[in-house]
Amino acid sequence: MSTYKAPLDDLRFALYDVLGAEALFARLGQADVNRELVDAVLDEAARFSETVLAPLNKVGDEIGCTYDKATGDVTAPPGFKQAFDQFVEGGWTGLTNAPEHGGQGMPAVVGAVLTEMVDAANLAWGNFPMLSHGAVKALETYGEDWQKKVFLEPLVAGTWTGTMCLTEPHCGTDLGLLKTRAEPASDDKYSITGTKIFITAGEHDLVPNIVHLVLAKLPDAPPGAKGISLFVVPKFKVGRDGTVGERNALRCGAIEHKMGIHGSATCVMNFDGAEGYLVGAPHKGLQAMFVMMNSARLGVGVQGLGLSERAYQNALRYARERLQSRSLSGPKLPEKPADPIIVHPDVRRMLLSQKALVEGGRLLSLHAYSQLDIAEKSQDAAERERADILAGFLTPISKACLTEWSIENTYNAVQCFGGHGYIAEHGIEQLARDARITTLYEGTTGIQSLDLIGRKTAATQGAGLKLFLAEVEAFAKQHEGDEALAEFIAPLRAKAAEWGKLTMDVLQRAASNPEELGAASTDYLFYSGYVVLAYWWARSVAAANVSGRPQAFKDAKRDTARFYFARLLPRTLAHKAAIESGAAPLMSMPADAFGAE
Repeated sequence: MSTYKAPLDDLRFALYDVLGAEALFARLGQADVNRELVDAVLDEAARFSETVLAPLNKVGDEIGCTYDKATGDVTAPPGFKQAFDQFVEGGWTGLTNAPEHGGQGMPAVVGAVLTEMVDAANLAWGNFPMLSHGAVKALETYGEDWQKKVFLEPLVAGTWTGTMCLTEPHCGTDLGLLKTRAEPASDDKYSITGTKIFITAGEHDLVPNIVHLVLAKLPDAPPGAKGISLFVVPKFKVGRDGTVGERNALRCGAIEHKMGIHGSATCVMNFDGAEGYLVGAPHKGLQAMFVMMNSARLGVGVQGLGLSERAYQNALRYARERLQSRSLSGPKLPEKPADPIIVHPDVRRMLLSQKALVEGGRLLSLHAYSQLDIAEKSQDAAERERADILAGFLTPISKACLTEWSIENTYNAVQCFGGHGYIAEHGIEQLARDARITTLYEGTTGIQSLDLIGRKTAATQGAGLKLFLAEVEAFAKQHEGDEALAEFIAPLRAKAAEWGKLTMDVLQRAASNPEELGAASTDYLFYSGYVVLAYWWARSVAAANVSGRPQAFKDAKRDTARFYFARLLPRTLAHKAAIESGAAPLMSMPADAFGAE
């Protein structure tokens, strides 16, 4: 079976040496969140993930959740509830939530590190608490005072969990088509009727009550997405005074049988006149839900990162142990019957690809989370606005790239294991299966691509891109006389300039043909992701050079950066060529010419 050990050394390097987290926290008025405290959090999170969650990963995959058709009840895999109880007792559910709701008020970037460890150890288990955080954010932002008082404390404490009920059998991306109805009932209550699918942790036995945030349409709703409202609908009815009453008129109709994440309950939820309360203004539910979705999208990116880290660890260990053939340059271990496969160039290609994408991707993710902290806590209104724009810009890049790279990274891990990677014994095939969902839920890669090029670039005149490119240029200018970084600064600057020009070219073509945005979108997203990682690899080398780290650590960062710039960054050339080919190669062929139905 696969194993997991929290990469504390690299996590600390990313936080302290590259991002300067301790100084950032102090500047944001959180001087008490010092290195000693954060280190203690990391150590305990690592212990919990390695010793409690990781051993349950195989259990969850092999046994999965069970569904009682007669009652609609869902039972989590053995050990999951006990682990969740420990998680709650340790205060982990409220780590980054506001103290006024019972949370500990830690920075979002620290929460991201916890999430990576949890998801690497046991992704399916990590889905149970994941959406509660987004539910808290939505209710904090749009809920009435009494809703905050009644729902937030148990959600933050982890005694209740939350869900996000968007998708219906006939609509996912196009939520304007949803059919779930909300009819006014007595007082301020509404009667919610409809079916939602793909609801993560929609029903389970880990907590006594589950708080569903449900999108529905009021009787007077205008058509399309402008007619969507948001409702809070608990599993057990909850009064305005917090009193928990009888079972609500909702139940799980089935759980999905999936390719992976078997230990995660993916539910069909049927609402049959369930009692709920309006959250925010009527017909404004989508903007409230976006608060929750954006939180979840960054979180899913971290899921991909965690799986990649685990895959890399196991592939690396196997490559060091597995003896097959001799090195092309002559035996490295002549006393043994063969050399370990890590001596072979192609195995090194796979390992270095994983290492480069994991360690670079970690900085992409943590940087996005740090912008959330700045957007929330900075005393400078202009800085808060810039951070909010940059976080929004980085969210689709982080979600899509980190999850798509998890497919590549788990694939390479399977390849390193060979046939042993395909069988269940080593647990590598589970990582590959689990990774596949991360590119789909909370918005497919295609949706993230359209979000980036449409809402986050075209609609804002490239506001987020301009901010990121300014950050790149400031770094390049700071180090333009540094010979130790010269090999990275020049190509980074060239790619940044190319990125800006490529963006302008696409937007100009789209002005006369809107299909150009869609045609360029996915290649544009990956192009963006590879340039972003080039920046973080250059910064990693710079940070390592001035750190007190051992020379071997510094050398490894430089060697990995060199590999990235030589072998992975050139992928941008293919994406650029595809973007420049325009919409015609995609759109000219008639639909009926694709072939027989």
